[in-house]
Amino acid sequence: MTDDILALENQLCFAVVTAARNVVAVYRPVLEPLGLTHPQYLVMLALWERSPRSLGELAGELAMEPATLSPLVKRLEAQGRVVRTRRPTDERVLDISLTEEGVALRQDALKVPGLVMQRVGMDAAEIGDLRTALVRFAGRMPD
Repeated sequence: MTDDILALENQLCFAVVTAARNVVAVYRPVLEPLGLTHPQYLVMLALWERSPRSLGELAGELAMEPATLSPLVKRLEAQGRVVRTRRPTDERVLDISLTEEGVALRQDALKVPGLVMQRVGMDAAEIGDLRTALVRFAGRMPD
């Protein structure tokens, strides 16, 4: 790190963008055997926590626009991992539910965190500290 406040290596924005790109690169080969992309993995993580969820609720939790999330969900449905249904009490709401195959995939996904830690050479405590710092940073973002 240099004393130059405008040096690229001193910029938080550059470190975050580079880290985000590297995270996807680390996860790609780990998720490939599961047949998931990184964004699809995030959708599955949310649904493993609670299913069904409305598309809007899922989009909010994942910090995605519904229009961005919808094609991801359609691909997961084509893979037989989720099903989309209109809510009987409100046809405007699209609920996303796990299929049996989607539920079963969770067992295979249990190895993902360990493989990621192995690939990046960090243990659970280091990953937890980094995640905590990033969540804290994200929470300070202006509206």
